[in-house]
Amino acid sequence: MLIQLHPDIRPEDKAAIVDKARELKYKTTEVVTQAGHYLVGTGKAEFDVRAIGNLPGIKDIHIVSDEYRLVSRKWKVNPTVIDFGDGLQVKEGEFTIMAGPCSIENEAQIEKTIQHLVANNVRFMRGGVFKPRSSPYSFRGLGLEGLKLFYDMCRAHGIKIVTEVMQVSQIAPMEPYTDVFQVGARNTQNFNLLDELGKVDKPVLLKRGISGTIDELLYSAEYIFSGGNEKLMLCERGIRTYETASRNTLDLNAIPILKEKTHLPVIVDPSHGIGIREYVEPMALAAIMAGADGIIYETHEKPEEAASDGAQTLSFTESERMIRKMRRVFALRQELA
Repeated sequence: MLIQLHPDIRPEDKAAIVDKARELKYKTTEVVTQAGHYLVGTGKAEFDVRAIGNLPGIKDIHIVSDEYRLVSRKWKVNPTVIDFGDGLQVKEGEFTIMAGPCSIENEAQIEKTIQHLVANNVRFMRGGVFKPRSSPYSFRGLGLEGLKLFYDMCRAHGIKIVTEVMQVSQIAPMEPYTDVFQVGARNTQNFNLLDELGKVDKPVLLKRGISGTIDELLYSAEYIFSGGNEKLMLCERGIRTYETASRNTLDLNAIPILKEKTHLPVIVDPSHGIGIREYVEPMALAAIMAGADGIIYETHEKPEEAASDGAQTLSFTESERMIRKMRRVFALRQELA
């Protein structure tokens, strides 16, 4: 069960609810987030909702069969809206674009990318300053000083930044200079990291694991939500399969399935999803038609000179063309809905 409590519930009323749940053979876990106060009940005994639902202090009660109760759409029919201020929201019914290089390299690169995004009315810039690389000898990012530069330059142009956090110790120093914490595919089941991100009042973009199932992605999201952070977005970024013709296999099936299972926004990363520059655009357009709330992709002034992931990175010319097409396809989807 999932019990929504009134914000001003009295301690004695909450204690009475916990006692009644225990009587019904349910263990309760209290969760307090930026937006709500919950008791998550775990148990298997059948019971009549009226046995507990009329107790003082209960705002609403739901029977949720999913183990990932808080992120389930079975209790929250209205989709989550993430408000960034400045008239900027990520939500169902609108289309969000997040674009930028795989790695932040230098001031000139940031400035040129910002100019490209501003010219195309894109309000989110992605870019890594701490980079998990397969080889320890590859470029691994500019670190915290690079993040400060990245943040300050984007802030001056009204652009929000999306950047990857790799370990618990990075959260606190990164927080003042980050608009969206990205959890990469390698860390999707780093539960210590997810627990700590649950304590942060900043949006989190949670990517699907390299070989992770949809349910595993939702369980990982539940860790963050249950820790106290409702500002969550899910990202389908391709999974590792037997196919070798592309870097990964972008799972378009996951988009409508996630939209049915969860109230959280679903973002798609076609750059990592296929890993081949000339195919990023068609996969992005397909993802929009499948129901994605947004697209995050890689772009660089000179992809062939990019410090990382150049083979899947669009030039600014290619990026501008794709932005125009994505907006047209989203408008078509809205018209057909």
